Amino acid sequence: MPNSFAAPQRGWSFWWKPALFLLVACVGLYYVKWSPYYLKVFVAAENHSIGASILNDEQSAPLAAALAYAKVYFLAIWKAAVLAVILGSLLQVLIPRDWLLRLFGRAGFASTLRGGLFALPGMMCSCCAAPVAAGMRRQNVSVGAALAFWIGNPVLNPATLVFMGFVLGWGFTALRLVAGIVLVLGVSWVAQRVARPEQLPEAALNAVTAASNVDSEPFLTRWARTLWQLFWNTIPIYVLAVLVLGAARVWLFPHVDGAMANSLLWLVPLAIVGTLFVIPTAAEIPIVQTMMALGMGTAPAVALLMTLPSISLPSLLMLRKDFDTRVLVTVALLTMLIGVISGLIAAALL
Repeated sequence: MPNSFAAPQRGWSFWWKPALFLLVACVGLYYVKWSPYYLKVFVAAENHSIGASILNDEQSAPLAAALAYAKVYFLAIWKAAVLAVILGSLLQVLIPRDWLLRLFGRAGFASTLRGGLFALPGMMCSCCAAPVAAGMRRQNVSVGAALAFWIGNPVLNPATLVFMGFVLGWGFTALRLVAGIVLVLGVSWVAQRVARPEQLPEAALNAVTAASNVDSEPFLTRWARTLWQLFWNTIPIYVLAVLVLGAARVWLFPHVDGAMANSLLWLVPLAIVGTLFVIPTAAEIPIVQTMMALGMGTAPAVALLMTLPSISLPSLLMLRKDFDTRVLVTVALLTMLIGVISGLIAAALL
């Protein structure tokens, strides 16, 4: 009798929890991402624009620039940020760890590839994807898979690629897609090699053992604790970093004129700035569209198209407790490098 009673309990727990996570993810992403982006595709196709550049206000005072940018930025992303923290916490309490380890646990290319594919429906910016990547790491997902998910969300966003085709041209989309695949999979794989060896067999053994036991703590209690920990470790530093970068944009983005051509003099600094600066999803498109209209060359424009969405200083800081510092520095440097190389290729081809 005890054995026949225990089996249904384990089976019910293993089905309703992942089903609840899937329901929350689908409803949340439909409301925050899928439905709005579907409608925006028609706007992009008709107007060849998806709105004004988020950097258009031309602030000269750092404090005013910080507050103005923070207001515009957070109004654009707050729904996605709330959803990301919810999903990052629910991932840790609703998805059995041994399931995640089977999919993403091995420190190899196949796991990294699955992490990149898992990112495609998310369509989040790097900062909104960061809490979910943090939740993955706290479940012992491999460094490569978690990084591919984090970077893949903004870089391989299908909606952004479509917007880019209608606004900037399909040549830009093709280059972004090819370079984006290299960035997501290549950088994640290299960073995985840089990371310290992970004790996956022990983690997998513990996960399987834990999966066979009924949780002694109520679900809501576990979720509330996990949600608070994830929020406290990611959001305050995120807000502070956005304010700092909002102020720094007074100096980070120089006045664009016809002299900003395809030379390394502009290409390298803008690749660095693009890697560190923070933007909402797809905001790189109107930024680059505006700058090219003012005289920016193709090379620095493509460098910004690659680096602005990929990662940012706030998202790097959000993940400081879940990835080794060497890994995050490697990701940042390689992102800058791919931005520069993509710009040089664009100058020759586009």
